[in-house]
Amino acid sequence: MLQRPSKEEYMAYYEQYVALVGDEPLIDTLAKQLTSTTELLSDIPEQQSNFRYAEGKWTLKEVIGHISDNERVMSYRLLRIARGDNTPLAGYDQDQFMSGSSFQDWSLSQIIEDYISVRKATLTLLRGLSDEAWQRIGSANGTEITARAIAYIIAGHELHHWRIIQDKYLG
Repeated sequence: MLQRPSKEEYMAYYEQYVALVGDEPLIDTLAKQLTSTTELLSDIPEQQSNFRYAEGKWTLKEVIGHISDNERVMSYRLLRIARGDNTPLAGYDQDQFMSGSSFQDWSLSQIIEDYISVRKATLTLLRGLSDEAWQRIGSANGTEITARAIAYIIAGHELHHWRIIQDKYLG
């Protein structure tokens, strides 16, 4: 069974995400998120998906798009590290990503489809990793990190944003 990463396996900033992940097997958590997130999003009217809770904040569509974008970036890092690539990987600016996106022009159903595709690809990647691959260490955003830690960060990042969504967008 995959164990929770130690705090030495990732930068302190990511503790806010890793700490949110429960004790059930990580791949089960990610698979359950796929189901629950898809079901929740499917019940939201299109008009509500364009809601911003404050000036300068992202719309609900943009938040979901950000979750998918972040998962793509983190999964790419995880893949490179798990395969033993020791090339330092650059960070990314989430606000710059958002300013270059067109999520506002997408329908909510397109954003849901994108989220589903990204999560299924992540699950396929993770299910194929060897025990050794999970433990591999690489460098991303100027800090050492393990493949295992990245997988936990992906799950926790979504949990973090779902708290915000439920409080600020759906509450």
